Amino acid sequence: MADWIERSDALANLVENAPTALGLDTEFMRIDTFLPKLALVQIEVDGRIGLIDPTAGVESAALAAVLADPSRTCIMHSASEDLEALATWNCSLAHLFDTQIASAFAGLGAGLGYQKLVATLLGVDLPKAETRSDWLRRPLSAQQLEYAAQDVVHLPALHAELTRRLDARGYLSWFAEDCARLLERARLREPDPEPQQSMRGAADWPRERQALLRRALRWRDRTARTIDRPRPWLLDDAHALDLCARPPASVEELTERTRGLRTLRSAQRAELFELLQQPLSADDLEFAPIAQPPSPREKAAIARMKEAVAARARELDLPEGLLCARRHLETLLATRRWPTTLDGWRREVLHDALVALLPE
Repeated sequence: MADWIERSDALANLVENAPTALGLDTEFMRIDTFLPKLALVQIEVDGRIGLIDPTAGVESAALAAVLADPSRTCIMHSASEDLEALATWNCSLAHLFDTQIASAFAGLGAGLGYQKLVATLLGVDLPKAETRSDWLRRPLSAQQLEYAAQDVVHLPALHAELTRRLDARGYLSWFAEDCARLLERARLREPDPEPQQSMRGAADWPRERQALLRRALRWRDRTARTIDRPRPWLLDDAHALDLCARPPASVEELTERTRGLRTLRSAQRAELFELLQQPLSADDLEFAPIAQPPSPREKAAIARMKEAVAARARELDLPEGLLCARRHLETLLATRRWPTTLDGWRREVLHDALVALLPE
């Protein structure tokens, strides 16, 4: 039976004597906002399940202190989005045990879902009916409450079994490194400094046009976060490309060409117009150009590097995707610099083999 927590004192009582490992999950909605709307926090504390309602005005201080305690480990599954949701409630973790990452190191496959992992390791079939539920409505249904509780009740058992398997396979330190990296990314929460790289259709643009696109996309990220609305509502990719390829001559033209963008109001239009008209500075022109599609020679090099990654993955008995994604190989080939995302244990096992395959 789970406890419904809608008062700050009840939350403080729940976590007062929290053990060194506790289960944690969240439910959130992100439909019309940039940031996730935290709707529920589920916590397993020494066999007791708490369903915390942040929409009821519960203060997060007691939970935040527990989660930030370096002596405690939070057990979560596929935690990246949950960490972002918790950050909106001023909660961050000191130590994470992500059971999805652990399952990959345990040889169970990459990207394994929670239900499948529980079924595989514990032989328990979990309900799936509430995966697309409206978690902001109140009161929550009995089915929603049961689903939410099930998301944390099995985490301690998964933690114990996965720890045993990782220890036996010798991957506990690599796993801990990946969890720490995930927490660091969540703490920084920095926008992409080179958002234009995803716009492959602009790869043939002159450098000045790419710089203008970069400026517009970075403005979009900052503004969408400030007004808490989805990026495409402010400026979708198609409009960004169009406006940067052919900057409007007036605010009136900008207004006409951006009809239908529901969040681009007059204040934002004025900012965007000024941004599109402002001359480019030397700093604006200091950026990585959008990568061109690989040539046949480069495609062959990427194929050889993928084969090397696959061979190393087989030797280590780990999923190939856990070691290195294709986009990281493309980055290495384009820049001839080792990607920071492949630092740590991945550098140890991949660097020499991949660098040796770079074409002259």
